[in-house]
Amino acid sequence: MIKVTAPAKINLFLDILGRLENGFHSLFMVMQSVDLCDEITLAKGNGGISLTCSDARLPQDGRNIAYKAAAAFFEATGIEPNAVITIEKKIPFEAGLAGGSADAAAVIVGLNELYDTNLSTQTMCDIGLKVGSDVPFCIEGGTCIAQNRGEVLSRVKPLKDCFIVLAKPEKGVSTAAAFAAADNSYIYHPDSIRMLDACSNGDFEGICKYAGNVFEQVIEVVERVSIKETMRNFGSVLYQMSGSGPTVFGIFNTKEEAENCAAELKKDYKDVFVTRPVDSGAKVI
Repeated sequence: MIKVTAPAKINLFLDILGRLENGFHSLFMVMQSVDLCDEITLAKGNGGISLTCSDARLPQDGRNIAYKAAAAFFEATGIEPNAVITIEKKIPFEAGLAGGSADAAAVIVGLNELYDTNLSTQTMCDIGLKVGSDVPFCIEGGTCIAQNRGEVLSRVKPLKDCFIVLAKPEKGVSTAAAFAAADNSYIYHPDSIRMLDACSNGDFEGICKYAGNVFEQVIEVVERVSIKETMRNFGSVLYQMSGSGPTVFGIFNTKEEAENCAAELKKDYKDVFVTRPVDSGAKVI
């Protein structure tokens, strides 16, 4: 039996550069893993792939991205499919935190260990890309520039130790709908050149200054303004939506500020978490 942690991610920067001929979008992102994790347990069974999840709202068959990741792993390695997958959910879904992609990444990393296939990180990322654009980053993790669909990953200096509050409004956001809205809107593009320079130099103040997420221009999350106001009032140095939303994150320099902010947000929202940056993606424990 193998257990794997599957960290959530936030987007410190997200810009859509254009739509590719294959229908996907070319992106420029700065992605950061945080220590809010799902836990995936993997074991060999009696043949085939079976999946159970602690959240009954999620599919527990071939529609689940973690199931698809297992199928892609067995196809790539030529091993007869045989896996029992159990997912303990902590990351909210439809939140912009890559919860599904994190689970898929954990399945690939875990099966690589379970079957002793010794796949390289790049090979696991290639398998992951077949099932989801965020999966390669969720395998690599840490602090990365992610480009094109998300498969071109470049590690940069780790984000300094800080405290990151996540607050998710109740209503989720469809990623497909978010991209469709972006395709039909004029978008102001944030300054990727200065953001890249700040990341390359580990310039925390610069990262906070040049952070941006173009989905905030096209996705209406009515609670976003009030969540950001609360975060600002409690001392957040950066408050921004992650991914296609609706989760808003706030970065704080001190634990006290973060915990006080989270306590206030919990009065109105169920899914509120105080997290910290981590330097890796899916990891066998």
